[in-house]
Amino acid sequence: QVQLVESGGGLVQAGESLRLACAASGRTFGLDVMGWYRQAPEKQRELVATMSSTGNISYTDSVKGRFTISRDDAKNTVYLQMNSLKPEDTAVYYCYADTWSVNRVTLRPYEYWGQGTQVTVSS
Repeated sequence: QVQLVESGGGLVQAGESLRLACAASGRTFGLDVMGWYRQAPEKQRELVATMSSTGNISYTDSVKGRFTISRDDAKNTVYLQMNSLKPEDTAVYYCYADTWSVNRVTLRPYEYWGQGTQVTVSS
């Protein structure tokens, strides 16, 4: 099992910055993709940014140029630097991680989620 703990959320004004961090613990050997999803009220959870163990990065279009994902594998931690925040970035941000190994029943990587951290951007 892998445990993910997020930190760094909060309340900021539009145009300000926040940095989220997510530390993984437990069976961290073999982690592949780490990243961030978010869910705003009455909306589906959406991908924000992910980074694979080989360095491949993906961002959702709405955050490109404003958010930067990075990871420190020595610390099993993934970060999300969020600049020029907008009210529409308000959401609960969830840390995500998956593994190189595949579940033999679902044929998918093992997936883990954090508890979420609230980010609120006021106008």
